[in-house]
Amino acid sequence: MPTNLLKSAWTPGPLPHPATAPPEPLTVTVTAFRPHRITDLPGIHGAARALAARWNELEGAYGMWLWALPLSRRVGSVAVWRDEAALRDFIGWPPHAEIMRTYRGRGALTTTAWRSERYDREDIWTRARTFLERPQCEPKPEGPGRPNDPKETP
Repeated sequence: MPTNLLKSAWTPGPLPHPATAPPEPLTVTVTAFRPHRITDLPGIHGAARALAARWNELEGAYGMWLWALPLSRRVGSVAVWRDEAALRDFIGWPPHAEIMRTYRGRGALTTTAWRSERYDREDIWTRARTFLERPQCEPKPEGPGRPNDPKETP
């Protein structure tokens, strides 16, 4: 398990917290981004915080956590949605789409999603950590002189 995982407090969406709502199926997503250049991390952090500040605008969002693995230079989110339709709405949401355009090609993104019959915070984080441990979640080095090389400058 990633032992140096940092995570934010729960950022609520407009739906009631799923722990207090009647038990119903929900969708969970985990995203992991590793920028090619460490100098992109401050901008990524700012963009993530800006999205979090507007999370309550997302109909169909229960809430989310931001996370970081600083030693691995990886950041991302764990989000809880009413359903896949709410997730698709988020993907097309103009503030999210703008961030994706800004950082496209500037790192490696991996994601996973699953349907859960009920909200279980411990299970969500166990599954998220398991995903983050998988080799396919850690972007492969691109070799000397490639954008993933930390010595490379823009």
